[in-house]
Amino acid sequence: MTDVRAEMSASVFRIDASAGDEVAAGDALIVLESMKMEIPVLAGSAGVVKEILVKQGEIVEEGALLARLG
Repeated sequence: MTDVRAEMSASVFRIDASAGDEVAAGDALIVLESMKMEIPVLAGSAGVVKEILVKQGEIVEEGALLARLG
């Protein structure tokens, strides 16, 4: 299982993937927003989204667990 973590403190602007989705390396899973900039959170490898652990509008800290891929 691969953990997907936030690289910075931000708010969850958009969620582009759902549990059960097959993703390729580089696919956007979640888009974070910080200081009016959109920061895509990308899948580091191909796999299946096991769970999304955040909700749109939620504030996350750097290093927060956002999703898990399997």
